[in-house]
Amino acid sequence: MSENRSISAEAVDKLYARLDREAKAGGYNLNPDVEFTKGLVEGLLVNEARYGYWACPCRLADGVREKDLDIICPCDYRDPDLTEWGACYCGLYVSDAVRDGHQELQPIPERRPSEEEREAASHDTPKASAEADHEEVLVGFTWQGIPVWRCKVCGYLCARDEPPELCPICKVKKDRFERFL
Repeated sequence: MSENRSISAEAVDKLYARLDREAKAGGYNLNPDVEFTKGLVEGLLVNEARYGYWACPCRLADGVREKDLDIICPCDYRDPDLTEWGACYCGLYVSDAVRDGHQELQPIPERRPSEEEREAASHDTPKASAEADHEEVLVGFTWQGIPVWRCKVCGYLCARDEPPELCPICKVKKDRFERFL
C-alpha cells in the first residue's frame, strides 16, 4: 500500500479508524473499499506532512492554507457531491446507497472553481469597501446581537462572538467558518 516510506501503516490505520468513527458519528460513511480508502488516508497524511493540513489527496494543493481552505478534508464540496453523485470527489466519503451497493461509484466532476476563477473572485471588490458593505449587511444577521457563524463544510450554525475552535458536527477547524448572511 505505502510507496511513501515515511508514512507508517500504523499511522494510516489509526487515522482510518478515527475518520471512520467520526464519519459514523456525523451520519457519513467512508468508502467501503478499505484498501482504496486507506490509500486516500495515506494521501491525507502525506499532505499533512507536506503542508501542515489535510489537503484533498486528489487535488493539487497550493500549499498555502488560506488558498486551500475549500479543499481541506472534509472539503467544502463533500456534501453537494454526496447528494448529487453519491460520493465526494476523491471517493473517501460515500452515500448510504453507494455503501449498501444500490448505487455504483461514477466519475465526479470537479466543483472547485479554477484557480483563475478563485483569483478573480478574491479581487471582485476592494477590501475596504467590501468590509464596510459586509458590516452593514451583517447588522440584521445576528441573534440577540451576537453574530451567527456557519460551517462551510456541514452547514452547522452557531450564534457567538467567534466561531468554535472545532465544528462539533464535522470537526473542521475555526477557519472553515464564515459569518452567516
